[in-house]
Amino acid sequence: MNYRDTFEFWLNDDYFDAKTKEELLAIRNNEKEVEDRFYKNLEFGTGGLRGVIGAGTNRMNIYTVRKASQGLANYVLKADGAQQGVAIAYDSRRMSPEFADEAALCLAANGIKTYVFDALRPTPELSFALRKLGCKAGIVITASHNPPEYNGYKVYWEDGAQITPPHDKNIIGEVNAIEDIRSVKTMEKADAQVKGLYNVIGAEIDDAYMAELKKQIIHPEIIKAVAEEIKIVYSPFHGTGNVPVRRILKELGFQHVYVVPEQELPDPDFTTLEYPNPEDPKAFTLALKLAKEKGADIVMATDPDADRLGIYALDTRTGEYVPFTGNMSGMLIAEYILRERLANGTMPKNPALVTTIVTTNMAHAVTQAYGVKEIDTLTGFKYIGEQIHIFEQTGKYNYVFGLEESYGCLAGTHARDKDAVVAVMCLAEVAAYCKKLGITLWDMMMEMYDKYGYYKETQYAITKKGKEGLEEIAQMMEKLRNDPPKAFGDLKVKEFRDYKMQRTVNIETGEEGKTDLPVSNVLYFDLENDSWCCARPSGTEPKIKFYMGIKGTDLLDAQQRLDALTEAVKSFI
Repeated sequence: MNYRDTFEFWLNDDYFDAKTKEELLAIRNNEKEVEDRFYKNLEFGTGGLRGVIGAGTNRMNIYTVRKASQGLANYVLKADGAQQGVAIAYDSRRMSPEFADEAALCLAANGIKTYVFDALRPTPELSFALRKLGCKAGIVITASHNPPEYNGYKVYWEDGAQITPPHDKNIIGEVNAIEDIRSVKTMEKADAQVKGLYNVIGAEIDDAYMAELKKQIIHPEIIKAVAEEIKIVYSPFHGTGNVPVRRILKELGFQHVYVVPEQELPDPDFTTLEYPNPEDPKAFTLALKLAKEKGADIVMATDPDADRLGIYALDTRTGEYVPFTGNMSGMLIAEYILRERLANGTMPKNPALVTTIVTTNMAHAVTQAYGVKEIDTLTGFKYIGEQIHIFEQTGKYNYVFGLEESYGCLAGTHARDKDAVVAVMCLAEVAAYCKKLGITLWDMMMEMYDKYGYYKETQYAITKKGKEGLEEIAQMMEKLRNDPPKAFGDLKVKEFRDYKMQRTVNIETGEEGKTDLPVSNVLYFDLENDSWCCARPSGTEPKIKFYMGIKGTDLLDAQQRLDALTEAVKSFI
């Protein structure tokens, strides 16, 4: 069927409810809108679904959620996981509770036990819960930091990480094999509960999660010493972080934690925010206002599903609050953990720090300084989580920390995804350590720059919406792949890596080799002077992203070098 035939099927078949048909009738004469909603199925990618909420095959709705859940159910049954079951969490977005129940009831109708949280919870707590409960898989209903019109569906496997090969491809195959959406199973919630197929998760998992977080504290005595002096401002951005973040900081003894009142409660419209993303400086407007009123030492905010953390810290020399990138805050925590664990004898044998190929090269310098193995993965925290599982299986390394550039990190192995709750806790401890020394987090960051070099990174993204946009993005990647540049501005390319074709090329000698990571549509350019550039289409948004990093001699030099590299990349594309 073409998109118009599919539209008419949804409009007229009895399987679809009256609300869906009403929405479709309203757009019947808008051909472009009809095409966009029905020209394809919302893609079940390597992590799950993400899209705009609405009626249509290319939208997030109860029918696309049921179809995804049926595909997952088929795979869980083939893996003999019905009794182990599936844990499900959801955030504060529109339709999140409804989608969670739709997923649970589809799984239940297939004879699979489900465990659903009684209210919104952070994504990392789902990762923790499914392992704690011994589940075969997990689902989080969230669109992370996307605008309010979006929602999503992320799938986790029994190791606690988002699905990686071969599970991702196999589940995608099961979803795509469903030809008739009417064949998808579901059942009444009351019947599922009576049969023990729909179970509610409550405070017992929260308590266990909190206990695991506290194990990551290195110097509780320092927190106790400055707990009444240090001031923290926090915003959950209307999401899931409010309850667990406040609880962990309170239980650790921090006395002055000020939550941004306008952004404290769940709000699916994110009324106070243009974009609920801790990477966006505008999102911190209310938090910074409160910080100045209270004289806060540190300002922190978590995204709606509480897996990403953004921070500002006070620069006492200027009296202003300075923003930290995810690379900066992640390296602050890494430096603190590695230094203090070595100093107090709690560093495990064969320690490893895991990061991604688009994360700061400062990680190389820090791990070398402390004799810690650094392992690089593809972009996506699921690959970091996968490494933890590999370490446990092989015993070759012990995980001490993991981070990625997109404001996500994980201390500990309680979860297998980035965890903004533990990140808040860790940064609060680092801030307390700085307070005891009479310095700020910004002072500590400057000390790191002086010690390791002035590493600075940025990202340049191009958004191309719709069918035509996806084709344009594909053409950009092919141009770079087939005719890779020999230089970006004044920086020569030393090595070109094509992770899709699993090919490396030494630009100077022409010598070819193989990449050592899984196949992925990613192009990497290793440049002179510890600089680099990486091109990657987004897996969740209609974007192509260019990641870049340089090393400068001071803050000004680093910014100038980064600006020059960014302009060189823009001019090439």
